[in-house]
Amino acid sequence: MPQPLVIAHRGASGYRPEHTRAAYELAFSQGADAVEPDLVSTSDRVLVIRHENEISGTTDVAEHPEFADRRTTKVIDGDRLTGWFTEDFTWAELSSLRATERLPDIRPTGTTYSAEGILRFSDLLELLDAAPLSAAGAPIGLVAEIKHATYFESIGLPLDELLAAELEAARLPPDRRLIIESFERTVLAKLRDRGVRGSLVFLLESEGTPADEVAALGEDALPYSSYLTAEAFEELAKTLDGVSLDKHILQLTDAEGRSTGADLVSRAHAAGLTVYCWTLRAENTFLAEGLRNGTSAGRFGDWQEEFRSLMRLGLDGVFADQPDLAISVRAALAE
Repeated sequence: MPQPLVIAHRGASGYRPEHTRAAYELAFSQGADAVEPDLVSTSDRVLVIRHENEISGTTDVAEHPEFADRRTTKVIDGDRLTGWFTEDFTWAELSSLRATERLPDIRPTGTTYSAEGILRFSDLLELLDAAPLSAAGAPIGLVAEIKHATYFESIGLPLDELLAAELEAARLPPDRRLIIESFERTVLAKLRDRGVRGSLVFLLESEGTPADEVAALGEDALPYSSYLTAEAFEELAKTLDGVSLDKHILQLTDAEGRSTGADLVSRAHAAGLTVYCWTLRAENTFLAEGLRNGTSAGRFGDWQEEFRSLMRLGLDGVFADQPDLAISVRAALAE
């Protein structure tokens, strides 16, 4: 059975506030094969690591009276959001904020690590340079996700340009695995045209439509589900290296109740694409009802069963909030 990469989703975010130094360093110590930062930009073109450009849920920005007038409402990829946005701050201003636990009710342990600052992409690259080898004995890889590329392009902050410049300056060693992913193919094509080294991976949600295609085509834009056919995979493989699938896509069943996940992975592999899955999480609230243990949202359920069932599909990699748990299941399947 293939041994999928275990990619620490926003670091070891099941134990520490996501995208913090503590989360990444814990992922290193747990033996993750790679770590995944989400990239957005400041007003002065610095790539910072936040899950979203709206940061009221992951920082203490609301507690800073000097930034009260930055609170605003914007439409990001069709969603109307009110809060504070990274593109309205310089890096010097953002560096005064502290990261907070995004899911305090589910992950109260993370609230004890809320005194850390926000990381820049360059900060994570420095952490990787000093990191130990993964459990597999290789340099820990990097899976960088570009967020809201079409939106940032529209306000004069092209993330492909900023990422290409930072990677060129960093000069990553050739043995460090580099994967760049996005829910928007347009930015991946721009990175390919810039000659950026690394694998390019298209993220596919179980619902919705790519924001770049909506911007270009309006109502004629096709949903993510349209990319799950053999023909679509073959077309994607002409310009991309892989797809990364919402786990709910892989957990779908046919009319007879049979899982269709293995067939989907096989079709993508047949087209020459690598296949990743997101996100493996141990808490009840993220598991199917039949795998939950009690009624507490934050209690660990039968995560072993879900992790096993997904890994048995022949995936090339999985994203996990608790990378140590995913590694333990992978090891058991290899016995």
